[in-house]
Amino acid sequence: MQIQREIASKISSALGKYPIVAITGPRQSGKTTLCKLLKPDFTYVNLEDISKREFAKSDPKGFLETYQDGVIIDEIQYAPDLFSYLQVYTDQRQKNGEYIITGSQNFLLLESISQSLAGRVALFNLLPLSLKELEKGNYLFENWKEYALNGSFPRKWVNDIDPTDFYANYVRTYVERDVRLIKNITNLDVFQKFIHLLAGRTGQLLNQSSLGNELGLDNKTINSWMSLLEASFIAFRLKPYHNNFNKRIVKTPKVYFYDTGLLAYLLGIRTEYDLEIHFAKGQVFENLILLEKIKQTWNNNTHENYSFWRDVSGNEIDILIERGQQLIAIEVKSGKTLHNDFFKSLDQFKGFKPDVSNFLVYGGNESQKRSQVTIVGFKDLHTI
Repeated sequence: MQIQREIASKISSALGKYPIVAITGPRQSGKTTLCKLLKPDFTYVNLEDISKREFAKSDPKGFLETYQDGVIIDEIQYAPDLFSYLQVYTDQRQKNGEYIITGSQNFLLLESISQSLAGRVALFNLLPLSLKELEKGNYLFENWKEYALNGSFPRKWVNDIDPTDFYANYVRTYVERDVRLIKNITNLDVFQKFIHLLAGRTGQLLNQSSLGNELGLDNKTINSWMSLLEASFIAFRLKPYHNNFNKRIVKTPKVYFYDTGLLAYLLGIRTEYDLEIHFAKGQVFENLILLEKIKQTWNNNTHENYSFWRDVSGNEIDILIERGQQLIAIEVKSGKTLHNDFFKSLDQFKGFKPDVSNFLVYGGNESQKRSQVTIVGFKDLHTI
């Protein structure tokens, strides 16, 4: 069963306005399936195929003369020289919607696009399935813990694969392989330990020196490895809100993962009971909420900035969204029962920014509007 992707209409519109549409996202997020659904008549070329890759790398002109007038080029980062030639050929032919290119290595693709294809390409990010997409596809679950454990990858849901089996294979096939393709990491055991330790720091300030000391690595290596995970859509850093409120604020980023199923697997969480009693339960829920909002932004192709706020006294707002001139503050609590102390940070932040819109997202189902804050149940996230 195919699941309708919310981003599809935005990509279809862009195909009528740009010669090239680029789609980036994690492995198995559904990029190829979406491309073929949007343009079933396009010629499909996958540069994972060694022969196609060698053709593109050794003779890019011949490759683009062979494949034109409606082509999907999958994993284009394997042949970076194609970008310069795409610029020349699309400028000559002046045809909108001629190429759809995809890639699962974000930084490499973006760098090539900015150098060669600026103004000629519409860029989209496709993350795994959102809560809204799953519900529309009649993939239902009882609570947020079930959703977090199973993650969001389409193949896992469509083929009903056990999450432990799926993510064990995902780590072996994509996480380890892809990062080693970008950078030759000689000690895979240490890199695996790095990923697992990073998972344990989800939702926390990323102290790279502490992480390096635990692994016996210098700060430069830790930063390089973190960049690799970001480039491969495995994990990302959330920057702190930059405005100063006459108080010292934390400038260190926090770390999150692009899929909670992968995060749970790395943390050794296999059941809902495991998650309920795990030290990182709150961080997993926070990661899930942040991801859902980012998916909403990317699927609608809107331009919103995400950050968090924390001062040196430990006062913190989990998620801040800058939506035009509007600032939205979101506090995240995994509990199902509301407590007065849930609102403390939101009340304090509103003292600094009186015009902020305050939201509390919690693990329950009931949403309600109060004078100073809107309370939102897990399944009503789309209302923010």
